[in-house]
Amino acid sequence: MPDDTPDSTLALGRREGLPDALRVLLDDYPRAGWEGDPGFDGLVRFWLSKHLAFREMLAILARETEAAADGADPARFAAVLSQLGGRLVGDLHGHHGIEDAHYFPRLARMEPRLEAGFALLDGDHHALDGHLERFVDAANGLIGQASAPARMRGEAAGFAERLSGFEGFLDRHLVDEEELVVPVLLRHGTGALG
Repeated sequence: MPDDTPDSTLALGRREGLPDALRVLLDDYPRAGWEGDPGFDGLVRFWLSKHLAFREMLAILARETEAAADGADPARFAAVLSQLGGRLVGDLHGHHGIEDAHYFPRLARMEPRLEAGFALLDGDHHALDGHLERFVDAANGLIGQASAPARMRGEAAGFAERLSGFEGFLDRHLVDEEELVVPVLLRHGTGALG
């Protein structure tokens, strides 16, 4: 997959965090103080709860996949993977679509010096689309093995590795997004997003 970010070291699979130039508001709004800020409740809390939900869904899928690799009931695993995997993919697409179309452009106008950061996050969403597509293909293949327990066990182990890799990509994105979005919202309030 081509990397269309201006600095490929900032690509989702390569960066270890946001560059200092995009972390400028974190000095005034460090993560440890977010919940104590008067602007935290409402949209900020909701935004972070969505991210927590994505992380929790992935953790459940990882546990269920490991159990399937260890021989747990294939039909049950197929049902969990179908339902929870479908929800994860749908929720991520919806969340990212709203951010790209609505929130990121407004946040960039609120804090123009971070415009490159919101463009970076938008690029992450496109990179994550490829991961989600591969997740769906692999999950569907695994679900199709529900009637062949031995084969499902073998394929579940490979899926667990793929899931772990995806989890790393998604977490890097979510942490970086939180460190850009939350300080902007705490500084400017959520009223300008309406």
